[in-house]
Amino acid sequence: MAELSPAAQAIVAAFNERHELRGPFDDDWVEQCLAAALRAAAAHLGSCNASTELRAIAAELEQTTNTTETTP
Repeated sequence: MAELSPAAQAIVAAFNERHELRGPFDDDWVEQCLAAALRAAAAHLGSCNASTELRAIAAELEQTTNTTETTP
């Protein structure tokens, strides 16, 4: 695999970190990991319309999964 840029590495790291916290057996692990990755991408973009949209999508993903979340 080619070496990733620091921004891409941060997004992958955010996904992996959240995955380790959630575990692959929870029904909503994908949504939680994607939300973490989107937040990392938004942080890289700073304050612009695209980052606002990414944060909104992340919040939506987290909101739909918070009702079934059983682990931190």
